[in-house]
Amino acid sequence: MVEYKWVALSNTTIGVLMGSINGTIVLISLPVIFRGIGINPLNSFQYLLWILMGYNVITASFLVTFGRLSDIFGRVRLYNLGFAVFTLGSILLSLTPGRGDQGALELILFRIVQGIGASFLFANSAAIITDAFPSNERGKALGINQIASLIGSLLGLVLGGILANSNWRYVFLVSVPFGVFGTIWSYSKLKEIGKINRNQGLDIPGNALFAGGLIFLLLGVTYGLIPYASYPYGWYDPWVIAALVLGATMLVAFPFVERKVKYPMFRLELFRIRAFTAGVFAQLFSGIGFGGVMIMLIILLQGIWLPLHGYSYESTPFWAGVYTLPMMLGFVATGPLSGALADKYGARFLATLGLGIVVASFVALSALPYNFVYWKFALIIFVMGVGNGLFAAPNTTAIMNSTPREHRGAASGMRSTFQNTAQTASLAIFFTIIIEVLTNNLPSALSSAVAQAGAPELSPIISKIPVTGALFSAFLGYNPVGAILSSLPSSLVQQISPRTLQILTSKYWFPQTIAPSFMQALHVSFYIGATLTALGLVLSALRGKRFVLEELERPRKELADPVGEKVERG
Repeated sequence: MVEYKWVALSNTTIGVLMGSINGTIVLISLPVIFRGIGINPLNSFQYLLWILMGYNVITASFLVTFGRLSDIFGRVRLYNLGFAVFTLGSILLSLTPGRGDQGALELILFRIVQGIGASFLFANSAAIITDAFPSNERGKALGINQIASLIGSLLGLVLGGILANSNWRYVFLVSVPFGVFGTIWSYSKLKEIGKINRNQGLDIPGNALFAGGLIFLLLGVTYGLIPYASYPYGWYDPWVIAALVLGATMLVAFPFVERKVKYPMFRLELFRIRAFTAGVFAQLFSGIGFGGVMIMLIILLQGIWLPLHGYSYESTPFWAGVYTLPMMLGFVATGPLSGALADKYGARFLATLGLGIVVASFVALSALPYNFVYWKFALIIFVMGVGNGLFAAPNTTAIMNSTPREHRGAASGMRSTFQNTAQTASLAIFFTIIIEVLTNNLPSALSSAVAQAGAPELSPIISKIPVTGALFSAFLGYNPVGAILSSLPSSLVQQISPRTLQILTSKYWFPQTIAPSFMQALHVSFYIGATLTALGLVLSALRGKRFVLEELERPRKELADPVGEKVERG
């Protein structure tokens, strides 16, 4: 008979596989999805942001709450519910009836349903594995789980390119078989073996403050990227400022409330454990530094590099997925090995080395031109994947090994909250940098390029293309000049020579025009990503030697309250 630990690992691995396929398949297929529902890129940047970031806003906001609920009502029970809700969201997405703005809003709503299901899955998968495996095998198990995540990302990139060319609805439908199978298997095979605190109550004030504060903060960050009045972004919008202030105030008040309630949702005492604190904050800073890299590289490939190398706009989603595979392969090459080594030697050296490799990769990427030689690009992102593979499994293992059994659901939720919040913050930071640099450089670049093409009379018009619209167009592999020309009076268009019109509407002109400004912005993003990752590296190095809480030999009285100063010294 198969040992239960392998049943738990295989089921949680299916959940991770499904979630990771969903993440990258949407990322790579957004051009086809938006074309399918009829979205105009020049004035729909907010939909791009919400489909990319709305999912993360929901998961980040409820992970700790769901993790705490799991400690009270059972991790397996809520994990199973997550599978069912995620599957329902996938079915709804594949059936999206609307078009245009209505269709985009429906996609966002159904992605939120998926996000709620994913919150249950992410909040409990690491805790279920930690409960099922002994301490000397957890790193290997979590490493396998991480590898499933990367394999899912690989499949998502490739499947997204293949399925999107058939029908954009298949992009969402592909998750349904995994969800149905995983839901049935989880309800029939998983069992509760962790310690459950059924006699504890809910922390309603803490849940309201934390979830509300994080939602307001992340909403402010998201809307801060949308143009406001004459500004290229919304950081000056009074509503954005109010949301940021309100969210920050609620989060500042949260720990003070948690110290007063009888059954706190956020186990603040866990931060007294050195291994836990160093691990989650190393993950936070490295996540902020790295989280937005994939979308930026896909914009670079789909909007600039692939068209300049002769690929049609229709084929760029598939080839962007193929050309980013080296990063995933690097992760796959080191993930299981690093997890197994962490079981024996601890996480500090491996995780710190991994982040050091990521920092060096950022610097190398910042040296590439927009018309780079592919093998150099592939080598750099492969090495970056190796670095992330060395960091991910050992860091997660160290966090979960340092946590008391009765608080593993909360700890897993806290860890996942830091991870998902970092992803959202990273996208906001990277997009803000790119919008700021493009605002300063792109209008003059467009004006000059139009004049050089032989249509100086169009310079005042083309230079007013919204920066967010240009960025969205680049991501979708779409030349906005054609749409602009069609909106102009025919008498003005007739004054332009056929040769000039051919140049302006070709698949080369817009990528070549936007590329220098975009690369300047991208290089600044890479420098900031390297700096933030370096902060994570420092925290990782300070985590201390290998530490497994349950392996400590101590009196029963100490085991009853294992989260204290003695643990830190241990």
